[in-house]
Amino acid sequence: MSDAPRPGGPLLVVVPEEQGERALGGLAGVAAVVVAPDAPVPPHARAAQVLVVGAAESREERDAALEQVRQLPQLRLLLTLGQGTEQWDGELPEGLALATARGAHGGSTAEWVVAAVLALVRELPALLAQQRAHDWRPRATGTLLGARALVLGAGDLGLSVRDRLLPFGVEVTVAARSAREGVVDLERARTLLPGTDVLVVVLPLTAATRHVVDAGLLAALPDGAVVVNAGRGPLVDTGALLAELQRGRLRAALDVTDPEPLPADHPLWDAPGLLLTPHVGGSTAGSGDRAWSVAAEQVAALARGERPPNQAG
Repeated sequence: MSDAPRPGGPLLVVVPEEQGERALGGLAGVAAVVVAPDAPVPPHARAAQVLVVGAAESREERDAALEQVRQLPQLRLLLTLGQGTEQWDGELPEGLALATARGAHGGSTAEWVVAAVLALVRELPALLAQQRAHDWRPRATGTLLGARALVLGAGDLGLSVRDRLLPFGVEVTVAARSAREGVVDLERARTLLPGTDVLVVVLPLTAATRHVVDAGLLAALPDGAVVVNAGRGPLVDTGALLAELQRGRLRAALDVTDPEPLPADHPLWDAPGLLLTPHVGGSTAGSGDRAWSVAAEQVAALARGERPPNQAG
């Protein structure tokens, strides 16, 4: 993608909803046109250089977005309101840049991680069952004080998880594919597994990270450890995790699954020691406003002839 300024006229941006039109309305040199995600692009919008789409986490949403891409011959940037990019691998025309809303959802998803970990460590599901049974039976539970957490993923979400666990007295190690200051690599992370109380998985999904949490990795965790997946379902080998849960050796919290949506007859629904939510980690009040704020930053940069800060690659 060229970062050269446009030869006259505003930067035309197709947005999927009126909120996007409002979010971009105050940007200098930008004009937004609302086109529903499943609608054909009207002739007056086909000179658009930016297309904003939703998270496109379902095949239907992705295919609808790609159909609009094909109708925009001058398109320079596909901008998603989500954080994932794996659904676009091999699907976009050569030369079309991709940017995300990275930074919009990390804090709220990290909040879900902390809530899920606390619920499991303090045994809230079991205590809730006692409440429903009118069973007043005090019990001692685990604690995060002095616990050791290993976070696989050092992006916005992984660092947000670290920052929210530290105040609970947790010793947190963050890992990524490559080491850097404050971050260990995945090879080093594997040596830490036997002493890990909480494993949080928030890596990007790529060919190299698919099933990164496999039977061998799970076997290296100590009895009673908590496994949390708030990234993408296929980061975890579902069969291997299910086997550990059914043995009662590990506990887990999943906001994403493989497959997803989870079929009604899948054994994960009834697995012991599992807290399961339907991909709601980033779905909070204000999430749309935050995503559009980040999107506006990307569009404004492009309108100035600069590379969008969240451009992939």
